[in-house]
Amino acid sequence: MAKTYEEINQRIRKGEAVVLTAEEMTELVKSEGVKSAAGKVDVVTTGTFGPMCSSGAFLNFGHSDPPIRMSKAWLNDVPVCADIAAVDVFVGATAVSEGEGARYGGAHVIQDLIDGKWIKLRATGPGTDCYPLKEIETWVNKDTINQAFLFNPRNAYQNYACATNSSQSALYTYMGVLLPAYGNATYCSAGQLSPLLNDPLYRTIGVGTRVFLGGAAGFVAWPGTQHKPSVERTEQGVPRGPAGTLALIGDLKEMDSRFIRAARFHRYGVSLYVGVGIPIPVLDEEMAAFTGVSDYDIETQVFDYSKPTRAREPVRSVSYAELRSGRITIGEKKVHTAPISSYKVARLIAETLKGWISEGRFQVSAPVGRLPLEGGLNVLDQREEGV
Repeated sequence: MAKTYEEINQRIRKGEAVVLTAEEMTELVKSEGVKSAAGKVDVVTTGTFGPMCSSGAFLNFGHSDPPIRMSKAWLNDVPVCADIAAVDVFVGATAVSEGEGARYGGAHVIQDLIDGKWIKLRATGPGTDCYPLKEIETWVNKDTINQAFLFNPRNAYQNYACATNSSQSALYTYMGVLLPAYGNATYCSAGQLSPLLNDPLYRTIGVGTRVFLGGAAGFVAWPGTQHKPSVERTEQGVPRGPAGTLALIGDLKEMDSRFIRAARFHRYGVSLYVGVGIPIPVLDEEMAAFTGVSDYDIETQVFDYSKPTRAREPVRSVSYAELRSGRITIGEKKVHTAPISSYKVARLIAETLKGWISEGRFQVSAPVGRLPLEGGLNVLDQREEGV
C-alpha cells in the first residue's frame, strides 16, 4: 500500500518510523523481498563522501568604516571571487594560494572556517563616493562574518566512471595517480549507499529536497551542472555511467569538518571532500526496489585516461562489487582497484542521518521541482565568432 510524505513524517514525529540505511535495506530486500520491505520500512538513508571539485562558499563580511566595495579579495592568500556586491565573495574550492600554490587552497579556507579558525582577509577596491576605502587588511572567522553558506554547483554524481591508464607514463589526475600500463584503476562512488543510485529516476530527490550536507541540514537547490540523465540504464533505471548531479546549499556555520575535508591531489591540485546524505521515503514497492539496489546491480564503465577525451571508448563495464573486491581484469591483466571516495564515511553519514530521523530531528520533504530525466551535454569547441 502506498504511503504519503505526510504519513511518513507523522510517524517520524511520533517516533514510530522504521528507518534503515541503504545497506540495511539491501539486506532486507534480499532476505524478505520487495513487497515485505515496502510494508515495513518508511525511510532509507544514503550517504556519499568524496572529492567534489565543483564546490564553494558565499561569504558576507559586513561593512567596514569607512566602507569598501571589494573588487579583488584574498583569504589566507587564496584569491576569491569578489565583484559580486560590496562585501560578498565566493570561495571556490579549487582556488590555490598565491604564496603556497596547491599546498593550500579554497577548500582549506572552507575547512578552516568550519573549524572556527581565524582567516586573513585582504581586499582592494576602486574607491567611490559611497565606498571610499580602497584597501583593507583584517582577520575574520565564522562568528565575525554575517553569512557563510556552501553553494556547490555539482555534487553527488549519480555514478561515475572508473579510470585507468594504458600509457607508459603515470598520469596525475583528479582521479588520483594512474599508474602506467594498467597499473591500477580508481573509482569514486559509494555504490549501493550513494543517494542518486537509490532513487535512479529522481522520484523523491529534486529541487527543495532536504539533505544532509557536511554535517548539517541543507537543500537541493537545482539540478547540478553537467546533469546528464540521458545515458544507458539497466532495466531498473540505474545508469551505467555518469548521469544526474545536484546543486546543493547549506549553512557553513553549522557544518562539521568530519564531513567537509580539504584535499590535495599530487601534481593535480586542490579539491574538497563533501559529505552528502539524502533520506529516501519508501512511498511504494517501486521505491523499495530502488533502495534495495546492491553493488552487484550497479555497473560503471572503465575509461583509459591516456586517450583524448573525445576519443575515449569504454575499456569494459564493471560492477561495484568487482571494484570493491580490490581487483578487476582488463584483457588478461589483473588490475588493482582503489576508491578515492570513502565508503567508511559514507556509511557514517547514512547512520548519522538515520539517527536524526529516528530522534525526530529530521523529516523527509517532497521536492517542489523534478530533476530532468532527459538531456545531454554540449562540448566546448574552439571556433571563430558566429561559426
